[in-house]
Amino acid sequence: MSASESFSNAGPVRMLTPGAWLGRVLAILLLIVFALFFVVPLIWLFVAPTKTDRQLLLDGPFSLGSLSTLVDNWNSLATFQHGLLWTWIGNSAFYCIAALVITLVISIPAGYAMALTEFRGRKALLATTLIVMMIPNTALVLPIFLELSAVKLIGNPLAAILPFSFFPFGVYLTYIYFSTAISRDLLDAARIDGAGEVQVFARIAMPLATPVIALVGFFSFTGNWNNYFLPYVMLPGRKAPIQVGLAELLSNVPQFNPTNAGSTTISLSALALATIIAIAPVVIVFLFAQRYLVTGMTAGGTKE
Repeated sequence: MSASESFSNAGPVRMLTPGAWLGRVLAILLLIVFALFFVVPLIWLFVAPTKTDRQLLLDGPFSLGSLSTLVDNWNSLATFQHGLLWTWIGNSAFYCIAALVITLVISIPAGYAMALTEFRGRKALLATTLIVMMIPNTALVLPIFLELSAVKLIGNPLAAILPFSFFPFGVYLTYIYFSTAISRDLLDAARIDGAGEVQVFARIAMPLATPVIALVGFFSFTGNWNNYFLPYVMLPGRKAPIQVGLAELLSNVPQFNPTNAGSTTISLSALALATIIAIAPVVIVFLFAQRYLVTGMTAGGTKE
């Protein structure tokens, strides 16, 4: 077969115009800039715990320190105020997991009911859910504080767990999933066979909703773990979660708070290590749940 025949069988090769080449080059440069903007700080963060504060100032920003310095920074965190860091992490885990359970128990049935059942006030409830979703969380801190203060829950773990459980976005995600990814004919067949609504939900809808359950759970856990302002107002001292604890550690770094130089201090590199410890649970949850997350994000993309 000649070269011309091979070319004709393969089809014509589309040549890019100079404008198309320029567009591709600009797109690649833009991606590189964004990658550097996000990746460079992460590289510095993971390198910083291996250095002393002096090395952070004098050495190259991405040069490695030593394992012994990393161990020293770990020990300084572990002994800070008798292991307060681990108390903060335990608090975060307890608040987030307890709120996650309540969120799933409420969000999944609520989304199912709004998507696949008919009841009076359904459209109004859906509209209310959408409106509440658009309200910034920080705007709700003051009214939530006043409500919890009225029932004397400030300083109680419920002051974090109950607001964390309020997750209208999870209800909406579940509503979208059940509206688009679950066949109504399948549910109707179960009802014809004599199954009640609770059985249809528990035996048919729930097993098929694993992707959206993982999606709602991940967003709920991540949002609650990274929440700072609400726990800062509700839970002082040793009851605080890790995000509030990081602010406490920051106030003990002399570079950020010179007035605290004479008391118990935390080095800048130890603070970087504490930041890595604080984000580690979210990264671990994402790595284990990513298969379900991708399925949950794409399952509602087509209409039955």
